Amino acid sequence: MLDRSPGVDWDDIAGLHFAKRCVMEAVVWPMQRPDIFTGLRGPPKGLLLFGPPGTGKTLIGRAIASKSGAKFFNISASSLMSKWVGEGEKMVRALFAVAREFQPSVVFIDEIDSLLTQRTDGEQESTRRVKTEFLVQMDGAGTSREDRVLVVGATNRPQELDEAARRRLVKRLYIPLPDTEARSSLVGRLLQKQTNSLNETDVRGVAQLTAGDFEIAVRMVRASVSNRDLEGYATWNESYGSFPSTDPSAGKTTPPPTTAGATAPEQ
Repeated sequence: MLDRSPGVDWDDIAGLHFAKRCVMEAVVWPMQRPDIFTGLRGPPKGLLLFGPPGTGKTLIGRAIASKSGAKFFNISASSLMSKWVGEGEKMVRALFAVAREFQPSVVFIDEIDSLLTQRTDGEQESTRRVKTEFLVQMDGAGTSREDRVLVVGATNRPQELDEAARRRLVKRLYIPLPDTEARSSLVGRLLQKQTNSLNETDVRGVAQLTAGDFEIAVRMVRASVSNRDLEGYATWNESYGSFPSTDPSAGKTTPPPTTAGATAPEQ
């Protein structure tokens, strides 16, 4: 757990302007102004970020905590599992109890599919109990409706999530591979501390030349990422996602979202 906001700004995340804007409007603003966003317009209790590995899902989770002034809990799914009977459920209850104590808070679960995978008849009873306890805590059973605890899950395999978990992660956002603009930004940052004579055109050319390298780098992280997987993400997003796979206003210049002088849109 971090005892303060992570200090991650949108500018620290290259590209993904559409995803940032969706997160600001659907998550951050409601968390900042719960007095305005009430009832059906209230902040969601769960957000799912899905897509290939290495595309910035964890950074987005940290940015949500920073922008909303929330405490950030970075939890791995394995840390909530135990070989001792009943210990896993206790850790889940303790996690949410601390998150409620330090609210507003963001609980980030990486590889959430390994924790909340689809339940089967053959799985261990201890694993089933941990899943059930996590889902109960997400529902906020026995807690105030005004609690500001957001669960952010990140996964490369959204299709393996349990249906009950998917329903509770009410906002689901696809985080795609970086486009040319994002790659240009990444290349520019890598060159900032190096002496070089490249101009903006050169940097953009490098970004275009490295289009394949970026995809190969992602594939090296996890061999299952292929063109077929990318098509699978898009298909899953069409069925269960809360936002389009791409910015519907593509082609227009869209600056990154900011909080300075921003006003929440009418709901």
